[in-house]
Amino acid sequence: MTNPWLKKNPFMSMWLSTAHRVAGTLRGQATAQAKRQATTAVTAVTNENLKLWSAATAPAAVKITSKPKPKPKPKLRSKRKP
Repeated sequence: MTNPWLKKNPFMSMWLSTAHRVAGTLRGQATAQAKRQATTAVTAVTNENLKLWSAATAPAAVKITSKPKPKPKPKLRSKRKP
């Protein structure tokens, strides 16, 4: 006599197949999202480093001034005697 516990169960097989398919899909989506976030983080850090080093190696900015301001005229004293 065969053991009934060792028989194949078609419903259990279908359920497990579906569960594995769903788990695989979720794992794939999670992996893709993790890769996107890692790429975004690396890009942001690279851009910040480039900005930092570009600013550090750039020559100092020269401030160009326009015409010098004219000196104020001295105030005239009144010639009245008290």
